[in-house]
Amino acid sequence: MVDYVLGVSDPQQWHSENLKMNADHYALWLRLLGGAKLITQVADEIGVGVHFNPFVTWNDRLLKYGVVRMDDLVSDILNWKRFYLSGRLQKPVQILADNLDIGNANSVNLRSALSAALLLLPSKFTQEDLFAKVCSLSYMGDLRMLFAEDKNKVKKIVQGQFDLFKSMYNPLIQEYEAKEFLRFSSYGNHQANVSQDCGLSVTFSLVSSLPPTIKSEMGMKLGENKTVNESGRVVSEVIVRSRDKAAKCLQNVLRRKVMISSARQAVSGLLAAGGVNAARYLGKKMEKAWKSWR
Repeated sequence: MVDYVLGVSDPQQWHSENLKMNADHYALWLRLLGGAKLITQVADEIGVGVHFNPFVTWNDRLLKYGVVRMDDLVSDILNWKRFYLSGRLQKPVQILADNLDIGNANSVNLRSALSAALLLLPSKFTQEDLFAKVCSLSYMGDLRMLFAEDKNKVKKIVQGQFDLFKSMYNPLIQEYEAKEFLRFSSYGNHQANVSQDCGLSVTFSLVSSLPPTIKSEMGMKLGENKTVNESGRVVSEVIVRSRDKAAKCLQNVLRRKVMISSARQAVSGLLAAGGVNAARYLGKKMEKAWKSWR
């Protein structure tokens, strides 16, 4: 099933037009329960701002599409407030239409993801380890990973799309290499050996590259310094006394954020997608998970 994400200016209006054009059981069921307004309220107030509709057939292909308010999408990309769609965009995707320069905005998301992955990795690792850590960020704490996801999901994603991950992250990797954050002992293959500077100054730089929401939550746990930047604005900087403590704090913040978002989205999907669709989708997920554990 191919996943699509549709960023729209007004989700309620989009859903209203979509329901008018559809006469299937799903659309009729939603219209009876309140239609577009219900979908939007459930997504915003219970879920994480996006409504997914699975098992849609279009041009002989099975797909799942998600509809999200464009402002919410950009906010999640830049701030990781809910860390849901931003996590999806840290993996290889194809942008089919881009009216608000999402590609450029997502470069900020990729830098944050790379910085977070490096903080969570040891001093030596392989290039495949790096991409696996990037890929795993949005699954840490995801309740579905306990029973409804393939246990080898991250490994399969990275190995199947290694070259795409490489093309996405290479400009940033080269930048970090030029700053001597990273050193490569070999290039080109999955097992290329990488070492990183784990000193406090580099650790501070990596933490500074994280989204504002994440830094704020880390600052509440590790402490903050208030400084005045060149424009006269007061900015907060996370106090980094230990790389291990910074990494552990980041891991806890992300795990909690992902756990909450995945739970909210699961409930939202159950309410808005309908019991039959939700049960069918969960069943497919659990079937794949069961096969991976056998």
